[in-house]
Amino acid sequence: MRLLNLAYASVAARLRTMLDRSEADRGDSPVPTAFIVVGMVVIAVAVLAGLLGLANNYLGQAPQSVP
Repeated sequence: MRLLNLAYASVAARLRTMLDRSEADRGDSPVPTAFIVVGMVVIAVAVLAGLLGLANNYLGQAPQSVP
């Protein structure tokens, strides 16, 4: 019974802390996050284009037919 009382008190205190408006975490604005995601996509596309160009140049040097 004592363990149940302790668990109840612990959960009640945690819920009180979580639901308190003064303790609320507002988080980050979605605008900087969107800029970061767009920047990462642009960098990924640039890296992919560079690797695709390297692969095409490498395959372009291969012989067309084997005698």
